[in-house]
Amino acid sequence: MTHSLEVAQLGRSIARTLGLNEDLVEAIALAHDLGHTPFGHAGQDALHECLLAAAPASGGFEHNLQSLRVVDRLEERYPDHDGLNLCFETREGILKHCSAANARRLEAREPQGVGRRFLERTQPSLEAQLCNLADEIAYNAHDVDDGVRSGLLTLEQVEEVPLFHRFLREALDRHPALKGRRLLFESIRRMLSEQVYDVLRATGSALEATAPRNVGEVRQARALVAFSAEMAQQSVVLKRFLRDNLYRHPQVEGTTGRAKVVIGELFAAYQADPPPSLLMHGNVPRVLADYIAGMTDRFALREHERLTGRRLFD
Repeated sequence: MTHSLEVAQLGRSIARTLGLNEDLVEAIALAHDLGHTPFGHAGQDALHECLLAAAPASGGFEHNLQSLRVVDRLEERYPDHDGLNLCFETREGILKHCSAANARRLEAREPQGVGRRFLERTQPSLEAQLCNLADEIAYNAHDVDDGVRSGLLTLEQVEEVPLFHRFLREALDRHPALKGRRLLFESIRRMLSEQVYDVLRATGSALEATAPRNVGEVRQARALVAFSAEMAQQSVVLKRFLRDNLYRHPQVEGTTGRAKVVIGELFAAYQADPPPSLLMHGNVPRVLADYIAGMTDRFALREHERLTGRRLFD
């Protein structure tokens, strides 16, 4: 939820300056991770394997596709239809990624719908493009923050990344006595601000050069909401640093392995003895995936301990 709010805040700020639809950006941002499983990407990978093994024709599990499934089918708020009855543009923005196989399944159910662009390799709306980039900006900044505050990364390590080094030096030039958490926050704040300004400059130039007259021309163009080439490269370096030093940290990999065991054993336990409340919904493997995907980390751990008698996390 924290991440989604950060994406919404960044997205609305940029959208306001570019003259885009702020409400659409906020709706996409708040809903884009609704399909995420417990334990993030580790849970997603484990659930994908479980669902694919139990129901090969399902195509497995994709959290972006699951986000769309939540708003299209799983929410039960209205008497006459499933889902939230969201407009095409919001649904399109929520579906940030989609495999070709799943895009074909979507197209079969909804011709010329939200899956079509993944088959034709066209772009989504400017608002959806903006949310994709705001997602990246917020994700990287939050992971730097989490990594240092958890002790998995040191400030000295992160300072080796050119993008972060620049803003840490700026923070110290402006506040020589700054240290610890305040120095970390101020450096991240400056990095975020510069990335926002970079997006505004690069996107403004791209829109001026391309001059799309309608949404159709936006869809046929290259991605117009983007970093400058220099910032894009610096962002890649930051992501590589986080991958090598945080996501592959031995402590993180150990946690990831245990998280996958929790999801796999939960799925197996439910499959062997499905909760009666879920049996009425038909496709048991898919319903089990829906149920597990909607859990919080804590609930998944409690359920796993209840069903297996084992505690994998202290």
